[in-house]
Amino acid sequence: GDSWGIFTFLCAALCNLPALPALNCSEELGAGQSIQQTYDLTRYLEHQLRSLAGTYLNYLGPPFNEPDFNPPRLARTERVPSATVDLDLWRGLTDNARLAANYRAYSRLLCYLRVLDGQVGTAELRHRLAHFCASLQGLVLSIGGVMSSLGYPLPAGPPAPPGAPLASNDFLKKMDDFWLLKELQTWLWRSAKDFNRLKKKVPPAVVTLRLEAREF
Repeated sequence: GDSWGIFTFLCAALCNLPALPALNCSEELGAGQSIQQTYDLTRYLEHQLRSLAGTYLNYLGPPFNEPDFNPPRLARTERVPSATVDLDLWRGLTDNARLAANYRAYSRLLCYLRVLDGQVGTAELRHRLAHFCASLQGLVLSIGGVMSSLGYPLPAGPPAPPGAPLASNDFLKKMDDFWLLKELQTWLWRSAKDFNRLKKKVPPAVVTLRLEAREF
């Protein structure tokens, strides 16, 4: 019938058409995707540290595991990078400066945590610290990826391992550990806010349609 004839005509026409440019759909993973992944990792580390810090402070014992324990920071802990910077001053920095500060801080904090990992007395706690160190190493690499995707140079050279003097007694050693965890919690809290703001400024990964010409 007429419908069969029309169908046959269309098939013949399509078979005799020259090759058309192919439509290629590809997803370009750029800075937006890298920032989102770094933000997600920062929030994961925040959650992971809350559990780890509670376990570690119980390992240290009183008064370090008491909720209202809030000692002043000792001069000997000043080598641990502090996150106690005025928020308005911090927000006034460029994105590049904040990213570089995060990269340097987590690189240093990772060095201290690895020293800590070698000193704890229980196998379970060492395992949890090692797992957290691996996640934190991933965060350092992820921040480096964000900087590269935005065209920012990485801070020159990896930081030297901290050579902090040994504590003169057990209490001061525990105080060092306490402040390390406290500063790390503050850094992660602030970094999550940094990357949340940054991902709103940088558009997410886009899907592009590209025509690839072919010969007739």
